[in-house]
Amino acid sequence: MADLEAIGITTADLAASLRFYSLIGVEVPDPDEDHVEASVRGGLHLMWDTEELIRRFEPELPTPVRQRIVLAFRCADPADVDATYARVVDAGFEGKTEPWDAFWGQRFAYLRDPDGNTVGLFASLG
Repeated sequence: MADLEAIGITTADLAASLRFYSLIGVEVPDPDEDHVEASVRGGLHLMWDTEELIRRFEPELPTPVRQRIVLAFRCADPADVDATYARVVDAGFEGKTEPWDAFWGQRFAYLRDPDGNTVGLFASLG
């Protein structure tokens, strides 16, 4: 069985995408090429590739390149969900759904990254 090690994000604006994820708390390195990787808790890596790089080996992809993914980030506690959501939205990025107490026992919120991907923030209520 294969082990999930990385999640790739295809981006039209590498700098904006890296800024967005750094506001959530991902420690992203300075970009030096069309591909950037960052380790996240749990042993996974997030990888960013520019659309130009992806088109080198998948030229038939539609414009803009769109992936159907949702990334969910665990926050320290419910207040951290609110603070992280506010920090990202206050920096000019799109909030999709403001933080709420979900029926499944978590504080939850949705953001949109610069490429339109949905990003969830959550923390246990109890």
